[in-house]
Amino acid sequence: MSRSESRESQPPLQVAEVSTAIGHEQRAVASADQVVPVLTVLSHPMATRAGERLLLEGLTAGREVSLSRNGPNFTRPGETFGQPLADPFVSRNPLVFSPGEGGRLRLRVGEGGTRVVVDGQLVTSREFSPEELAVGVPLELSGRVVLLLHQDSSGARAPGDSLGMVGESPGIRRVREHIQRIADLHVPVLVRGETGTGKELVARAIHQHSPRKGRPFLSVNLGSIPKELAAAELFGAKKGAYSGATQDREGFFRAAQGGTLFLDEVGEAPPEVQVMLLRVLETGELYPVGGQTPLKTDVRLIAATDANLEEHIREGRFKAPLLHRLAGYEIRLPPLRERREDLGMLFHHFAREELEAIGEAHRLTPRDPYAEPWLPAPLAVRLLRYAWPGNIRQLRNITRQLVIGSRGQSVLQLDSRLAEELDAAGPAPKPAPAPTAVARRKSTEVTGEELLSALRQHAWDLKMAADTLGIPRSSIYDLIDKHPNIRRAGTLSAEEISACHRECGGDLDAMVQRLEVSKKALNRRLKELGLSARSS
Repeated sequence: MSRSESRESQPPLQVAEVSTAIGHEQRAVASADQVVPVLTVLSHPMATRAGERLLLEGLTAGREVSLSRNGPNFTRPGETFGQPLADPFVSRNPLVFSPGEGGRLRLRVGEGGTRVVVDGQLVTSREFSPEELAVGVPLELSGRVVLLLHQDSSGARAPGDSLGMVGESPGIRRVREHIQRIADLHVPVLVRGETGTGKELVARAIHQHSPRKGRPFLSVNLGSIPKELAAAELFGAKKGAYSGATQDREGFFRAAQGGTLFLDEVGEAPPEVQVMLLRVLETGELYPVGGQTPLKTDVRLIAATDANLEEHIREGRFKAPLLHRLAGYEIRLPPLRERREDLGMLFHHFAREELEAIGEAHRLTPRDPYAEPWLPAPLAVRLLRYAWPGNIRQLRNITRQLVIGSRGQSVLQLDSRLAEELDAAGPAPKPAPAPTAVARRKSTEVTGEELLSALRQHAWDLKMAADTLGIPRSSIYDLIDKHPNIRRAGTLSAEEISACHRECGGDLDAMVQRLEVSKKALNRRLKELGLSARSS
């Protein structure tokens, strides 16, 4: 359908075609809670519609389901009222979905109907296998709307409280259910998931919905604390307990008294800290470094890891009793590639934040129904097909780069570097391949040249560099201290950091490359100096 034909045949506004009545297929309720095909809006010219969906329940009853510009209605999970696609370039002539044999599903496009692209190919008919439906298939309609054809439970309902989490996929619904079950109990929780999946967000949700919500919540990344200071940082220390201890140190456990302590990257805890953590969990008491008297502690402990702790136990790097104590209740977070139906909502959520910051939030709600979509449909499909090895954190960063890089433009533009990143082939990496992919070595076997090369290769990410070298994270700090040409962020002067901050425009990644120090440690120094940072 051409733009001129669409304007001649349609009123300028689509108000009359937007209904709040529930269509026939939406009224059909499955006789039991079963898996049904679903169409979820990933992108739409009216970007706020991302996440709306249509359950194709008629297919499970052996009936055809038709989809056109005028109906049926798409709704948000748990809501009653909805509206049809209502885009002027989507035809009134319906697409027809029909059940096939062996769990297959057929799509038929009528003559003169909506232009449908699947896997980069224009289709007039297509059959989808159960395997394709399980993964999800993007359907590009008229080059403007992208729907994900996938499966979900017919009985799925949105919870009353999102717990601060965006998305309605089965995986994220299960996470919410786990949080609601465990939040009010004084039980240690172990949160597992790949990097960037939102482990700290889960910990905060548990705290905010627990009886401790008015008390402190402290987040500590064990991988960023030098091993020689870890015990004192966690449990406190007496004056004179070690070189440089000029006064008593409170420690994170006592600072979090009555509240919640979140220990991220718990697999990086040094052996002596593991022993002390086990004692706290077993007795509720701790000994400050250099102290002789045990202190009672009342802290809810939540730990997180992206490592294979069972493998660490087999290698003698982690204590099995500590794992059993930490995992009083275990929550596993799904990677983004297993939450494809949430990608549209997540992108919209992050895009809205960035657009509001630059004063362009109007991009999400265009007044002209004939305007080009701000998020082009082909770009939406590329985002959907990407494996997202960095998960939610990576999606947020790419969304920020897209929004800022397209500032002042009516349509998002994809630069060559981002295009290359999104076109990267192959599946996302597994949660913990690095520790087992490289033979374990003694830190004394690592040369200074190898150390520097690994740090530069991984943009000064100490965990990834340690994994590449085949050594524990705790050992890399010793190697850095012994290397004559490598510095720590903690040794940099305020003047050098401030000057670099000005020259790099606050770009944290650029500062890391210039100063050649750990990104996490440098970010802490920036916060101490009251300087804001952004990631490129």
